[in-house]
Amino acid sequence: MSRISAETLIRAIQKVSAMTLAQKETLADEIYRQQPILLSSVLVLQRKNVTMQKLDFLFDMLFICFQAMKESKLTWPMISEEEYERQLARHVATVKFGQAQSPAQSDQLTQEYAQQHPEQYLLAYVMTETAAWLQRVTPEESDTQLMLAAICFVNCIAHVPMGLDKGKGRVH
Repeated sequence: MSRISAETLIRAIQKVSAMTLAQKETLADEIYRQQPILLSSVLVLQRKNVTMQKLDFLFDMLFICFQAMKESKLTWPMISEEEYERQLARHVATVKFGQAQSPAQSDQLTQEYAQQHPEQYLLAYVMTETAAWLQRVTPEESDTQLMLAAICFVNCIAHVPMGLDKGKGRVH
């Protein structure tokens, strides 16, 4: 069962879409305090020569994911670097496995993955936005890193154990 409902996600999208640059900066500061690993996964891509225009897309995905966490009214524990790395490795392994299959099998695996995902609405939104974004940009090798980070946000949110109080850094 999703912890982030469709209604919660819609509220998050609307709020982030209506934000000014100053409000997004404030939200980024909040993410820095409460979910620094998610923010650092975006910032590290600057060192890999990812353009600011492309990073803007990933920031928007992060802002919406984080706002959805807030809108859920749940207390979210801080996502650790270990959890981020675990979810990243898990997703990369899943993609590689799918690529080794026939196109029909790969499509079926993708459907099963989406249907069994704990945060189906958030996953569907991020995947849809990522696909649309890819249609608008000039392809570069670094785009893979952005796509992985966006999906990793969703997977970290979906699989972070709830009920563990790790002190400050919780999203309410």
